[in-house]
Amino acid sequence: MTTNETIVVVGGGVSGLTTGVVLLEAGLPVRLVAEEIPGRTSLAAGAMWGPYLVEPWAKVREWSLASLGIFRQLAEEGGAGVRMVSGVEAARHHVEIPSWSELLPDFREADSSELPDGFVSGHRFNVPLVDMPVYLDYLGRRFCDLGGEVEQRTVRSLDEVTDASAVVNCAGMGAAGLAEDTALRPIRGQHVVVENPGITEFFSEDTGLSPDLVCFYPHGDTVVLGGTAIDGDADLSDDAAAAKRIIERCAAVEPRLADARVIGHRVGARPTRPRVRVEADRHSGGGPVIHNYGHGGAGVTLSWGCAREVSRLIADGYR
Repeated sequence: MTTNETIVVVGGGVSGLTTGVVLLEAGLPVRLVAEEIPGRTSLAAGAMWGPYLVEPWAKVREWSLASLGIFRQLAEEGGAGVRMVSGVEAARHHVEIPSWSELLPDFREADSSELPDGFVSGHRFNVPLVDMPVYLDYLGRRFCDLGGEVEQRTVRSLDEVTDASAVVNCAGMGAAGLAEDTALRPIRGQHVVVENPGITEFFSEDTGLSPDLVCFYPHGDTVVLGGTAIDGDADLSDDAAAAKRIIERCAAVEPRLADARVIGHRVGARPTRPRVRVEADRHSGGGPVIHNYGHGGAGVTLSWGCAREVSRLIADGYR
């Protein structure tokens, strides 16, 4: 392979790293270019498998199912920061069964005894939980072990990438400028990481479109508490007041969290658009581009399925 036959992946988050791994395993030379590796928003994720608030469903279903299979395999193998964990998603009102429930064979209605005080409905299921710092480190090592190249720099235009047979745009919120996509918007998310007081199951509240989320995800010695979903806000600085409210909301469901020692704070901007964009295109310089962005808060959930879609588009000659 010559240099200009290399595939350049722009973006160092979970989508970029996963796409790089899939392309390398398909026998293609890959160079990953990003300002941050791993990406800050991916590092900030909780992260629990779940195709929440992303469209189009027919494609999302396919991508989510592909990722689910791989995460189950990684959980069995160990060492990647992925575990299968049971828990409950509950609501303070009656909610419909989500469409993605059909993908989980053990999904069932929660018994009233399994619901926290004040909750009237809920569901129990078993899904992958992903410890993102550990998992992103695993992906980075897997990428490099496969022979992938890494270049840490800021890409301000896809026209800058001239020494590649194709560019894959996995730039998250950066895709707004790179693809001139006015449909892409940030949704600010904040999590608090605390020492684990003995929690073994995840919990998530169905809060609808509220910016105030309630969820906690145990990762061995730590628990990630969430969270926020502030539409249109791309500020990545820590918000101490928001962190305090996150802890209070989670402790109201699980009192053991009230006095758990805070280890750290994580903030990211979920790259959100009406429909996830995975498609072939050309940048203004005329070169081929495959877009893979706009995953919202489901970037981990869609990562392997979308990466496989990118690989298929490249194998088919960018159709």
